Amino acid sequence: MKGKNYTKEFKEALLQEVNECNNVAQVARRHELSVKTIYSWRKQSQHKSWQTTKSTAKKINTYTPTAQEFKELESENGQLKELLGKKTLKSLF
Repeated sequence: MKGKNYTKEFKEALLQEVNECNNVAQVARRHELSVKTIYSWRKQSQHKSWQTTKSTAKKINTYTPTAQEFKELESENGQLKELLGKKTLKSLF
């Protein structure tokens, strides 16, 4: 199971908070995160790529199909369900 994705700004703010209070466990509890996650973010932030990557590149994008694509997907889904049903019936007899 894949976990949540957080923006670079959120991670940086959290790491700043850790640096200020010097208590990773406390910050993790406050934000309902794993201590291991924060340590991982800290290690990643020390990497050169962390500073050079634009924050917009770390945002999550979602794909929304067009109306035509959605109709095609529904049609294909119906065909696949029908094929699966036929195959299931054949295996029963």
